[in-house]
Amino acid sequence: MPMARTAAKAKTSRKAADKSGENVPPVADDLLLDFYRRMLLVRRFEEKVGQMYGMGLIGGFCHLYIGQEAVVVGIDTAIGPEDAVITSYRCHGHALIRGVEPKAVMAELTGRAGGVSQGKGGSMHMFDLERGFYGGHGIVGAQVPLGAGIAFAQKYRGDGNITMIFFGEGAANQGQVYETFNMASLWKLPVVFVVENNQYAMGTAIARAKAGTELCHRGEAFGIPGMQVDGMDVEKVYAATRKALDHVRSGDGPILVEMQTYRYRGHSMSDPAKYRSKDEVQKVRAEHDPIDHLRETIARRGVADDDQLKQIDKEVKSAVAEAAEFAQTSPEPDLGELMTDIYVDHAAA
Repeated sequence: MPMARTAAKAKTSRKAADKSGENVPPVADDLLLDFYRRMLLVRRFEEKVGQMYGMGLIGGFCHLYIGQEAVVVGIDTAIGPEDAVITSYRCHGHALIRGVEPKAVMAELTGRAGGVSQGKGGSMHMFDLERGFYGGHGIVGAQVPLGAGIAFAQKYRGDGNITMIFFGEGAANQGQVYETFNMASLWKLPVVFVVENNQYAMGTAIARAKAGTELCHRGEAFGIPGMQVDGMDVEKVYAATRKALDHVRSGDGPILVEMQTYRYRGHSMSDPAKYRSKDEVQKVRAEHDPIDHLRETIARRGVADDDQLKQIDKEVKSAVAEAAEFAQTSPEPDLGELMTDIYVDHAAA
């Protein structure tokens, strides 16, 4: 009987957690347009990357972020410039929105010296310490314990900053994620764990690989509260992130936010995505596209008309075209750079 009561309480708690991000207050008009411009930057940039990859101008693995733009923009808008961000290999959009110049991101993709990692990291290893962007990591889930280390340093220094640790729903089955949950909760580290649940871990649908598909509850055993958010609605993402930051800044330790989103492209450029139908993708595009939804919101509130939105699109496309030109005409890294930036230079440090 006591167990039954406990289960009932847990069920009630879960329902409450699932409502996070609903009925959010509307944001200011200028912020709404900033959302639009930045989401469009990620979309147009990734479309160009797809084209250049098809032309053989970009080599190696490449994972596009198209469809998930509301997540990175809503979250980045809520955090501060001194907070830290660490993510997985699907990192182009994260780098752009964190403030890395489009030219530096594109040049990294083409392996040029002007790239954000001097052309030696490629698609999966963008890194910009000045902007608090700690990568860009190719090993599934490995960025989660690394992010906890960053948060530990923040707490040790007492600087009041927070680390945003992004990982996909596929990584949510990794053992190192739960080891990190344990330590982060035990030490009340200033962390927001963000699961970008785009529904497919490479080619495997979430329901085929997980005993429980509501990932917002994955931290409960460690005392980490969770929220489930519509990651296709940037206003909901922004509001939920502010709520999560309030929790962490109060000193109550980490929180877990599950962003329910969707990627339109395959897992990587080599993935034909035969594990799902074209109809499924088209249905999401037609009914839940985050940029279309935001455009409709802007029009409904009278914030901007079609001509103004087309002008923003034109400016974004121009910036992306300049980045593509820069990435193709910049020099390749000098051979003398082949063995640099591998280990820490203690003498210099």
